[in-house]
Amino acid sequence: MTELRKTVESYWSAAEARDWAAFASTLGEDVLYDLPQTRERIHGKEKYVQFNREYPGDWHIRVQRIVADGDQVVTWVHAVVGLEEMYAITFFTGDAEGRITAITDFWPEAYEPPPGREHLVVRY
Repeated sequence: MTELRKTVESYWSAAEARDWAAFASTLGEDVLYDLPQTRERIHGKEKYVQFNREYPGDWHIRVQRIVADGDQVVTWVHAVVGLEEMYAITFFTGDAEGRITAITDFWPEAYEPPPGREHLVVRY
């Protein structure tokens, strides 16, 4: 098992548990997060952790599949937000220490972002 795969497993586990310290420990300081559907980008660990901490609703994530190859990992997750269910594909890139340095999240369809996170993201 690759080091990054273990890190990504910890990432999803910590997110589901809302253990933000453990979640932050999986990330490189300059992590870059991209959401192509909303054209949002977050740069830096502090903002990305805050983004997840502030995400609205009672959401839950269950990992369906993980594929790992060196410094690249892809996950397929099942997400539940209130009564809504959806699947997402997430691509992770890691550094030599096994920390996550880049994340690209693909959700089912394009959508406008909810209000209240403009202070964390740059639209593109």
